[in-house]
Amino acid sequence: MSKGIVFQTFYRSAVRMKKVALITGGARGIGRAIVEDLSDDHRVAFTYLSTEPAETLTRGDNLAIRSDLAKPDQPEAVVSKVMDQFGQLDVIVNNAGLVCSTPKESFRAEDHRAILDLNLLVPAALLAAALPHLKRDASIVSISSMNAVLPPRDAVTYGASKAALNLWTRAMAKELGPDGIRVNAVAPGAINIPEAPRPDDLTALFVKDTALGRAGTPEDIAKTVRFLASDAAAFITGEVLTVAGGYRL
Repeated sequence: MSKGIVFQTFYRSAVRMKKVALITGGARGIGRAIVEDLSDDHRVAFTYLSTEPAETLTRGDNLAIRSDLAKPDQPEAVVSKVMDQFGQLDVIVNNAGLVCSTPKESFRAEDHRAILDLNLLVPAALLAAALPHLKRDASIVSISSMNAVLPPRDAVTYGASKAALNLWTRAMAKELGPDGIRVNAVAPGAINIPEAPRPDDLTALFVKDTALGRAGTPEDIAKTVRFLASDAAAFITGEVLTVAGGYRL
């Protein structure tokens, strides 16, 4: 057998051994940081809606999928595209989410439904679509929020959606544990997103109440997602890991 054939065989085998990760909302903010981090040693697919992904996110064999995940047919369509491209799915990161004001003085049902659809129902729909393809040692990581336990003013439905996501995380961990599939969540604290930075005075208020004396970065969350998705967390499931630098200790 020639050296060229041996190399090609080894390369194809190495590619097959790489885990495949699907990240929703991967074009900006925390999602982008997760895509960039996992791309180092995973084959990565990510969804986006309105923000065109940077060229750096589509390097190698990364797969960018434009999708409005809140549409009923889209979770299954996205999973099908991932399977067509990579033939496997090992990690799902539910990052796509919606924050909008829902003040008590007025009620717009469509606003509340949009929040619940994207923050809670889409992760459930993606799991249902992916479940036939997930094998033992697969991992699901959802991005929750400290607002699940610290209710945000004028955005209570957002906080409620994240509280429901936390319960869903624990329930799915219990149901999927016998199959060797782990389900966890990350609850970020105050994270400064480069594309949408907080005003300096608001950031200072958060930092004042944070033990480590700084705001978080998307990379802080990405590193935590990497850990929970990895074999290093093989005995961790049903957990909501707060990553907030000691906010409100």
